[in-house]
Amino acid sequence: MSFLDKAKDFADKHDEQVDQGLDKAGDQIDDRTGNKYSDKIDSGVDQAQSRTGAGDTTAPQQQP
Repeated sequence: MSFLDKAKDFADKHDEQVDQGLDKAGDQIDDRTGNKYSDKIDSGVDQAQSRTGAGDTTAPQQQP
């Protein structure tokens, strides 16, 4: 099992932690760029979260 396979397996098993980490990383980048690129950073974080595990676990849940 390669490192990449292990990373994917971890991301699938710990989706909430991965999403929280992506949020924190996006916030740090926002701070370091003086919020100049907030819309682009938020979009990138959302895209990354949608591609890990079960999708974005930090987004508000929609009621059916």
